[in-house]
Amino acid sequence: MNPLPIVLALHYQNDQLHPKGRIRVGLSEDDPARARLIAAAGRLLTGARARGWPIIHVRMAFRPDYADLTRNTPIFRKTIEIGAVRDGHWGAEFYAELAPIDSPREFAFKHNRISAFYGTELEILLRQLDARQLVVGGIATHSVVESTVRDAADRGYDVTVAADACAAAGAAHDNALASMRLIAEVDDVDPLLARLDAQGAQS
Repeated sequence: MNPLPIVLALHYQNDQLHPKGRIRVGLSEDDPARARLIAAAGRLLTGARARGWPIIHVRMAFRPDYADLTRNTPIFRKTIEIGAVRDGHWGAEFYAELAPIDSPREFAFKHNRISAFYGTELEILLRQLDARQLVVGGIATHSVVESTVRDAADRGYDVTVAADACAAAGAAHDNALASMRLIAEVDDVDPLLARLDAQGAQS
Protein backbone atom coordinates (compact mmCIF):
# COMPACT_ATOMS: atom_id res chain seq x y z
CA MET A 1 0.00 0.00 0.00
CA ASN A 2 1.33 3.44 -0.94
CA PRO A 3 2.09 5.92 1.87
CA LEU A 4 -0.53 8.58 2.48
CA PRO A 5 -0.17 11.99 0.85
CA ILE A 6 1.16 14.69 3.15
CA VAL A 7 -0.36 18.19 3.07
CA LEU A 8 1.94 21.19 3.48
CA ALA A 9 -0.09 24.24 4.56
CA LEU A 10 2.20 27.25 4.15
CA HIS A 11 1.80 30.68 5.74
CA TYR A 12 -1.92 30.61 6.48
CA GLN A 13 -1.31 33.37 9.02
CA ASN A 14 -3.05 36.50 10.27
CA ASP A 15 -0.64 38.93 8.61
CA GLN A 16 -1.24 37.23 5.25
CA LEU A 17 -4.97 36.47 5.46
CA HIS A 18 -6.73 38.64 8.01
CA PRO A 19 -8.13 41.98 6.76
CA LYS A 20 -6.01 43.72 9.41
CA GLY A 21 -2.87 41.79 8.50
CA ARG A 22 0.28 43.66 7.47
CA ILE A 23 1.14 41.65 4.35
CA ARG A 24 -0.87 42.18 1.19
CA VAL A 25 -0.93 39.52 -1.52
CA GLY A 26 -3.61 41.05 -3.71
CA LEU A 27 -6.46 39.99 -1.44
CA SER A 28 -8.17 43.02 0.05
CA GLU A 29 -10.89 42.65 2.67
CA ASP A 30 -13.72 42.95 0.13
CA ASP A 31 -12.04 40.98 -2.66
CA PRO A 32 -14.10 37.81 -3.39
CA ALA A 33 -10.82 36.02 -4.15
CA ARG A 34 -9.92 36.23 -0.46
CA ALA A 35 -13.03 34.32 0.57
CA ARG A 36 -12.48 31.79 -2.21
CA LEU A 37 -8.90 31.18 -1.09
CA ILE A 38 -9.91 30.66 2.55
CA ALA A 39 -12.73 28.33 1.50
CA ALA A 40 -10.45 26.27 -0.77
CA ALA A 41 -7.76 26.01 1.89
CA GLY A 42 -10.42 24.97 4.37
CA ARG A 43 -11.63 22.22 2.02
CA LEU A 44 -8.06 21.03 1.61
CA LEU A 45 -7.52 20.74 5.36
CA THR A 46 -10.96 19.22 5.97
CA GLY A 47 -10.46 16.74 3.16
CA ALA A 48 -7.05 15.72 4.46
CA ARG A 49 -8.39 15.22 7.98
CA ALA A 50 -11.30 13.12 6.73
CA ARG A 51 -8.87 10.88 4.85
CA GLY A 52 -6.39 10.60 7.69
CA TRP A 53 -3.62 12.38 5.78
CA PRO A 54 -0.96 14.07 7.87
CA ILE A 55 -0.85 17.88 7.69
CA ILE A 56 2.25 19.98 8.28
CA HIS A 57 1.49 23.63 9.03
CA VAL A 58 4.33 26.07 8.46
CA ARG A 59 4.37 29.70 9.52
CA MET A 60 6.95 32.41 8.93
CA ALA A 61 8.07 34.19 12.08
CA PHE A 62 11.04 36.30 13.11
CA ARG A 63 12.26 37.52 16.46
CA PRO A 64 10.53 40.79 17.43
CA ASP A 65 13.85 42.61 16.91
CA TYR A 66 14.38 40.85 13.53
CA ALA A 67 17.89 39.80 14.59
CA ASP A 68 17.32 36.43 12.85
CA LEU A 69 16.17 37.99 9.56
CA THR A 70 18.62 37.92 6.66
CA ARG A 71 18.51 41.33 4.99
CA ASN A 72 19.89 40.24 1.61
CA THR A 73 16.53 40.26 -0.22
CA PRO A 74 14.02 43.03 -0.90
CA ILE A 75 11.14 40.91 0.43
CA PHE A 76 12.77 40.50 3.83
CA ARG A 77 13.79 44.16 4.03
CA LYS A 78 10.14 44.99 3.30
CA THR A 79 9.09 42.65 6.11
CA ILE A 80 11.05 44.79 8.58
CA GLU A 81 9.67 48.00 7.10
CA ILE A 82 6.04 46.96 7.60
CA GLY A 83 6.65 45.20 10.92
CA ALA A 84 5.22 41.88 9.79
CA VAL A 85 5.30 38.31 11.15
CA ARG A 86 7.04 39.02 14.47
CA ASP A 87 7.03 35.91 16.63
CA GLY A 88 4.86 36.27 19.70
CA HIS A 89 2.65 38.82 17.94
CA TRP A 90 -0.84 38.27 16.52
CA GLY A 91 0.23 38.69 12.90
CA ALA A 92 2.63 35.74 13.01
CA GLU A 93 0.02 33.34 14.41
CA PHE A 94 -2.02 30.96 12.27
CA TYR A 95 -5.28 32.30 10.85
CA ALA A 96 -7.98 30.83 13.09
CA GLU A 97 -10.04 29.11 10.37
CA LEU A 98 -6.98 27.34 8.98
CA ALA A 99 -5.00 26.71 12.15
CA PRO A 100 -3.70 23.30 13.24
CA ILE A 101 -5.92 21.18 15.45
CA ASP A 102 -4.87 18.97 18.33
CA SER A 103 -4.18 15.73 16.49
CA PRO A 104 -1.31 13.23 16.26
CA ARG A 105 -1.51 13.68 12.49
CA GLU A 106 -0.91 17.44 12.54
CA PHE A 107 2.42 19.16 12.97
CA ALA A 108 3.45 22.81 13.06
CA PHE A 109 6.69 24.74 13.03
CA LYS A 110 8.06 28.14 12.05
CA HIS A 111 10.80 29.13 9.62
CA ASN A 112 12.58 32.31 8.56
CA ARG A 113 13.73 31.74 4.99
CA ILE A 114 11.75 31.43 1.77
CA SER A 115 11.64 27.63 1.35
CA ALA A 116 10.00 25.66 4.15
CA PHE A 117 12.86 23.15 3.90
CA TYR A 118 15.70 25.54 4.64
CA GLY A 119 17.00 25.24 8.20
CA THR A 120 13.90 23.41 9.48
CA GLU A 121 12.89 19.93 10.61
CA LEU A 122 10.67 19.41 7.55
CA GLU A 123 12.88 16.85 5.80
CA ILE A 124 13.29 14.78 8.96
CA LEU A 125 9.55 14.89 9.61
CA LEU A 126 8.73 13.81 6.05
CA ARG A 127 11.11 10.86 6.37
CA GLN A 128 9.50 9.91 9.67
CA LEU A 129 6.11 9.94 7.93
CA ASP A 130 7.51 7.89 5.02
CA ALA A 131 6.33 10.64 2.68
CA ARG A 132 6.38 10.13 -1.07
CA GLN A 133 3.63 12.47 -2.23
CA LEU A 134 3.08 16.07 -1.09
CA VAL A 135 0.06 18.32 -1.57
CA VAL A 136 1.03 21.97 -1.18
CA GLY A 137 -1.08 25.07 -0.60
CA GLY A 138 -0.20 28.45 0.80
CA ILE A 139 0.68 32.11 0.46
CA ALA A 140 2.31 33.42 -1.60
CA THR A 141 2.27 31.23 -4.69
CA HIS A 142 5.43 32.69 -6.20
CA SER A 143 7.36 32.76 -2.92
CA VAL A 144 7.11 30.10 -0.21
CA VAL A 145 4.94 27.80 -2.32
CA GLU A 146 7.11 27.76 -5.42
CA SER A 147 10.38 27.66 -3.45
CA THR A 148 9.16 24.75 -1.33
CA VAL A 149 7.76 22.88 -4.33
CA ARG A 150 11.07 23.20 -6.17
CA ASP A 151 12.96 21.97 -3.12
CA ALA A 152 10.57 19.05 -2.75
CA ALA A 153 10.89 18.07 -6.41
CA ASP A 154 14.69 18.16 -6.18
CA ARG A 155 14.48 15.86 -3.16
CA GLY A 156 12.47 13.29 -5.09
CA TYR A 157 8.94 13.89 -3.83
CA ASP A 158 5.90 13.75 -6.10
CA VAL A 159 4.21 17.11 -5.64
CA THR A 160 0.69 18.38 -6.30
CA VAL A 161 -0.02 22.10 -5.94
CA ALA A 162 -3.51 22.98 -4.72
CA ALA A 163 -3.92 25.98 -7.01
CA ASP A 164 -7.05 27.54 -5.50
CA ALA A 165 -5.58 27.14 -2.00
CA CYS A 166 -2.72 29.46 -3.05
CA ALA A 167 -2.64 33.19 -3.74
CA ALA A 168 -0.34 35.97 -4.89
CA ALA A 169 -0.77 39.52 -6.13
CA GLY A 170 -1.43 40.32 -9.77
CA ALA A 171 -0.08 37.95 -12.41
CA ALA A 172 2.43 36.39 -10.02
CA HIS A 173 -0.05 33.66 -9.02
CA ASP A 174 -0.76 32.44 -12.55
CA ASN A 175 2.85 32.79 -13.63
CA ALA A 176 4.06 30.74 -10.68
CA LEU A 177 1.51 28.01 -11.34
CA ALA A 178 2.58 27.86 -14.98
CA SER A 179 6.21 27.56 -13.92
CA MET A 180 5.49 24.81 -11.39
CA ARG A 181 3.63 22.70 -13.95
CA LEU A 182 7.07 21.65 -15.21
CA ILE A 183 7.85 19.91 -11.91
CA ALA A 184 4.49 19.26 -10.20
CA GLU A 185 0.85 18.46 -10.81
CA VAL A 186 -1.28 21.60 -10.49
CA ASP A 187 -4.99 21.32 -9.79
CA ASP A 188 -7.75 22.84 -7.68
CA VAL A 189 -8.63 21.26 -4.34
CA ASP A 190 -11.79 19.37 -5.28
CA PRO A 191 -10.47 17.60 -8.40
CA LEU A 192 -7.12 16.85 -6.80
CA LEU A 193 -8.82 15.17 -3.83
CA ALA A 194 -10.91 13.09 -6.24
CA ARG A 195 -7.83 12.17 -8.28
CA LEU A 196 -5.81 11.11 -5.25
CA ASP A 197 -8.79 9.11 -3.94
CA ALA A 198 -8.93 7.26 -7.26
CA GLN A 199 -5.19 6.60 -7.18
CA GLY A 200 -5.47 5.29 -3.62
CA ALA A 201 -8.30 2.95 -4.60
CA GLN A 202 -6.14 1.46 -7.36
CA SER A 203 -3.09 0.87 -5.15
